[in-house]
Amino acid sequence: MSALKVLILAAGKGTRMNSEKPKVIFPLCGVPMVQYVLWEAVKLSPLQPLVVIGYQGEEVAAALGDQAEYVWQKEQLGTGDAVKQACTKLTSFTGDLLVLYGDTPFISAQTLQMMVDMHRAQSAAATVLTAELQEPTGYGRIIRDEAGLLTRIVEERDATAEEKRVREVNTGIYCFALPELHAVLAELKPQNAQGEYYLTDVIALLAAAGRPLATVKSDHPEEIMGPNDRKALAQTEATMRQRILARIMDAGVTVIDPATTYVDPRVQIGKDTTLYPGVLLSGETVIGADCQIGPFTQISASVVGDGSRVYFSHLNAAKLGQGVEVGPYTNLRPGTQIADDAKIGGFVEMKNVTVGVESKVPHLSYIGDATIGAGVNVGAGTITCNFDGARKWPTIIGEGAFIGSNTNLVAPVTVGDHALVGAGSTITRDVPAHSITVARASQTTKVAAPTIQVSADGTDQYYRVTISCPTPDVCVYYSTDGQEPTEAGSAYQEPLRLKAGTILKTKAFKEGWLPSKTGHRKIGE
Repeated sequence: MSALKVLILAAGKGTRMNSEKPKVIFPLCGVPMVQYVLWEAVKLSPLQPLVVIGYQGEEVAAALGDQAEYVWQKEQLGTGDAVKQACTKLTSFTGDLLVLYGDTPFISAQTLQMMVDMHRAQSAAATVLTAELQEPTGYGRIIRDEAGLLTRIVEERDATAEEKRVREVNTGIYCFALPELHAVLAELKPQNAQGEYYLTDVIALLAAAGRPLATVKSDHPEEIMGPNDRKALAQTEATMRQRILARIMDAGVTVIDPATTYVDPRVQIGKDTTLYPGVLLSGETVIGADCQIGPFTQISASVVGDGSRVYFSHLNAAKLGQGVEVGPYTNLRPGTQIADDAKIGGFVEMKNVTVGVESKVPHLSYIGDATIGAGVNVGAGTITCNFDGARKWPTIIGEGAFIGSNTNLVAPVTVGDHALVGAGSTITRDVPAHSITVARASQTTKVAAPTIQVSADGTDQYYRVTISCPTPDVCVYYSTDGQEPTEAGSAYQEPLRLKAGTILKTKAFKEGWLPSKTGHRKIGE
């Protein structure tokens, strides 16, 4: 059996997309369109696929990486020229060449294998994958002779009225015996003012040379469909999403509302897991068995262990053990690892954190660059102060520790095993194991400042002055000599009659409280 090389044409721009990006890297359910074709290609041959790139080819190569080898078509001069460029890298290859397109994401390895098998069984120079469409407009028609043999492919614009009634169309997918292809490629001629070469002309050249041709009619004509504009892209996305959801439901996953559930084809999900409405799973995400995901949850490139629950939350490059509960409104950022039976609750954000078995960070906390041991309880409002403006610093919390609510852990800092940190503390030094640490200012209560009201008393020189204090049960003292009022001075008992220009100072006192601040008023101003 001859070897098989898969060639994927991905050099075009996709003008009707109205974009600066090449069409083949537009995402479908989270991955580039051409990736679907490549996944099927590698099922057919151990040889690395060859991808023809052209318009913004660097972006296509970056999207696919080392999954393929590449050849450039510097000028987009048609499919015939693209295959010519590819053949310059296949001078020593004598097997079969399967030609695919990067914008046909529904093509399957099963259909392609059937085509390759027919090609080899008939020792054909070329085999064409065809499809019968109810509405063939826009496609090249398959033209056969009286014996039913393929003679040529006629493009829509060149077809006669009779030929346009033919419903069997060219999918553009071919399998060639490469030596036969080499023999006729040099005979291709440009077919329009742009100097483009059409691969369809190869079929007519081979037929004219008397070389054997074969066709395989696809049982699944929808596989050849691909989007040419943004509206078709949206329809293609919807169809692909339905296929992905059908696959995971067949594998034992419950999807409550498929219309609002989005799953990347790379995602793996275990049996008896339930996806609630508003779930978006992307990247190399792995969800275990018997999990509850959602509602309204986004998980990217993460691992969720068996029996875990994640709801109203966002996970990115995080790893959860078994029986973990996350949510609501939790943000787990890259580098976060949560061990079995832990709980990360509402409005908690974590980044680069390891959380031990059965530990809890129930709500309203930011934990960054930290290691939390097993059986730890972190109270509401706890913050690790991990960034000093220049670099990140670690926080370590030992097993069984209890962190009181509204605690600031100023890194680098370590809280020892089974230590207790009092609520409201700001911890700047290490906390010893099996200790109780409280680091907060003493609470004080201060009398409110007195108010001074001044009114004229009927003369030009004197004013009536009233002093009051909103704090009840206080003693108010005053001075008119510029000195600070004290409890040894004059106590206010009734309104004062003071001359214009007098400097009045007041202060209120109450037993067990701090005195008020000093009030100050120049009478008559």
